[in-house]
Amino acid sequence: MTNSQMRSEDPELEHQRRHGLPALVLAALGVVYGDIGTSPLYAFREALHATGGSGAHHADVLGILSLIVWALTIVVTLKYVTFVLKADNRGEGGTLSLMTLAREGLTGRPKWVLVLGVVGASLFLGDAIITPAISVLSAVEGIEVVAPALSNWVVPITLTIIAVLFFVQRFGTSGVASVFGPITALWFMVLGVSGMIHVFDDPSVLGALNPFHAFRYVANNIGSAVAVLGAVFLAVTGAEALYVDLGHFGRRPMVIAWFSLVFPSLLLNYFGQGAFVLANPEMAAHPFFGMHPEWARIPMVCLATAATVIASQAVISGAYSLVRQAMHLNLLPRLQILHTSETHSGQIFMPQVNRLLFVFVTGLVLFFRNSSSLSAAYGIAVTGEMLITSVLLFIVMRRIWSWKPATALAVIVPLALIDAGFLAANVAKFADGGWVPVAVASTMAIVMQTWTAGRRLLAARTKSDEIPLTAIIGNLARKKPPTVPGTAIFLTSDVEGAPTALLHSLKHYKVLHEQNVILSVVTSTRPFVPDDEKIFLESFNPLFSRVVITFGYMETPNIPRALVLVRKLGLKFDIMSTSFFLSRRTLLPSKKGSMPFWQDRLFITLAQNASNATDYFGLPSGRVVELGLQTTI
Repeated sequence: MTNSQMRSEDPELEHQRRHGLPALVLAALGVVYGDIGTSPLYAFREALHATGGSGAHHADVLGILSLIVWALTIVVTLKYVTFVLKADNRGEGGTLSLMTLAREGLTGRPKWVLVLGVVGASLFLGDAIITPAISVLSAVEGIEVVAPALSNWVVPITLTIIAVLFFVQRFGTSGVASVFGPITALWFMVLGVSGMIHVFDDPSVLGALNPFHAFRYVANNIGSAVAVLGAVFLAVTGAEALYVDLGHFGRRPMVIAWFSLVFPSLLLNYFGQGAFVLANPEMAAHPFFGMHPEWARIPMVCLATAATVIASQAVISGAYSLVRQAMHLNLLPRLQILHTSETHSGQIFMPQVNRLLFVFVTGLVLFFRNSSSLSAAYGIAVTGEMLITSVLLFIVMRRIWSWKPATALAVIVPLALIDAGFLAANVAKFADGGWVPVAVASTMAIVMQTWTAGRRLLAARTKSDEIPLTAIIGNLARKKPPTVPGTAIFLTSDVEGAPTALLHSLKHYKVLHEQNVILSVVTSTRPFVPDDEKIFLESFNPLFSRVVITFGYMETPNIPRALVLVRKLGLKFDIMSTSFFLSRRTLLPSKKGSMPFWQDRLFITLAQNASNATDYFGLPSGRVVELGLQTTI
């Protein structure tokens, strides 16, 4: 099945295709490039600060600009736009999609690839808490240039904007999404025009296109080069969003948006900031806002704030999507998912994730209080994720694209060395704030590992107590209990074993329904599964049938909807006279368990706070019967 066929099953992508290429390009501007588009607010400024008192010297400015230009060219244009965007998993992108694609290409689906995927996803979540904080802070700090007396209001205004941003998530983005693209397009045009105007302050900055200036700067400033590289990397943060949002827009609109507007505008603005600082060294503290005339500074603060809110929205939505993928790949427990649009399947709201992000983002603003301090925390998570992407991309090149080893290494080794260099530069900022995303990512990795290991242990304990389904069906055929009208659907995660809910139902009620369905839900390695491949139906005898429903990892499992497909295959039942039987487990820790006692407690806590199966699978609550049992792990 082709990518286009797979994506045609997704209503959101079908809707986007109907709107045509120009609309997709405009939409991609708002969602994909919001993060990297706000980097000019602080990237060049922080690189200047990292040079110490010599930041306004001509050779230093050219060196910093050259580093930024070639970072954008190699990391974003060459690596992500040219290669990574081609590594789609049936149209979908992101760390977990790339991990799934890489595992499919290797014999035995090795666990180390899964570990890389988990670490990459955790690092993305570590980055997701920093982007809203640093972006909104850096925009609101424009007040210090417009009205220095209002400097004390920067943090309260930032917190207010962030609070409103997270509060409106519950209403969905459909109402404001239509203006995201135009505002971001305006933002990039203003970046380009304002930069182009100031290039004439000192046209020699265009010499930064020569990479010699970057090499010479690093060679002549060994002492500050690590700090400067860490700041220069801020110019490419947001590149990972290109891949995460691949499934929403497709590669072509994103490539067109990058080359036609985003890349030229960013280059012009950085060149303009460099020329402005050379002509006005006293404005090096705030070159972005300082380069605008006084009458334009207040509108620029407002436009920058709008752009940073859009950038933050994109990261928040990306966090929702990644957590949903992790849930469906059984890396995280079930969490509540609310759809905020009837036509856009990708527009979701996750209350628990939203609350956690809000708490962390607010805490970061209160702790660091300005974007310069917060910039030290920015970078480690992104560089780590980019390095993992390079490793997984190498596997895809070799196993999926069938590249020769020499060709794949010739591409990946230079890119990986650059990623490793930026990672080393950002690790140097660990004590100054880089520990924040590392701590968040480590916590998320531990949670995912605990959930995966706990589920595996629970499945093994459950399997040891289970009776083969065929044995139960055979016994019931020989000694048939009394039957009652209607259909009973027993949910189980084990396709082969007899559902625990069935055994307990027979034990307590001592009757069977006229029709009994053993139902299992599995998650495919594909993002979306078409309707004609979603259902497996097997009939054992007039009393028992087995149904296996396969959902893609980007889909929200909805059993009642899928049962409509089952009816089309010939299994007749009335949904209003159907009862769904589930087993609810009470987990107890064991001092002699396979996991440490603290990890047992963590797994039990995660399980207790997981969304219940009734809500997760969209079951009619009035038709659900839950049967409880205890299990020691």
